[in-house]
Amino acid sequence: MDVPQGHKECRTCGEVKPHSEWHRNSTATDGLATRCKACKAVQGRAGHLKRHYGMTEAQRDAMISSQPGVCTICLAAPAIHVDHCHKTGKVRGVLCFNCNSAIGKLGDAPDSLRRAVAYLEGNAWKPTLVAPGVYQLPS
Repeated sequence: MDVPQGHKECRTCGEVKPHSEWHRNSTATDGLATRCKACKAVQGRAGHLKRHYGMTEAQRDAMISSQPGVCTICLAAPAIHVDHCHKTGKVRGVLCFNCNSAIGKLGDAPDSLRRAVAYLEGNAWKPTLVAPGVYQLPS
């Protein structure tokens, strides 16, 4: 295949693209990576899922389809972030960014989430100080 000056053929997708579509690689003879930026991004996402969650893109997509494409908490935003238990590493589902961050910021603690719900419903749980640094929550 004739590759025009200023272009390179991607080993992954086989497309001939301009040098601007490649990352630099100082160790390569031509100074460019072996895969184009688009192919590297796709493989990077797939690798991230496998390394962090032990799942493939197909498995993630099946999870999203099983929850009709929306976050299982807010039921409004697109499900795009894999949620997992930080203690066990087990994947729980796929959430939107806001819901995934919210439960993460509350420490994945069901009791904290229950208190947050009670607070939002106007039933704030006010702890009682029983000793220095020791609080008792209402039952």
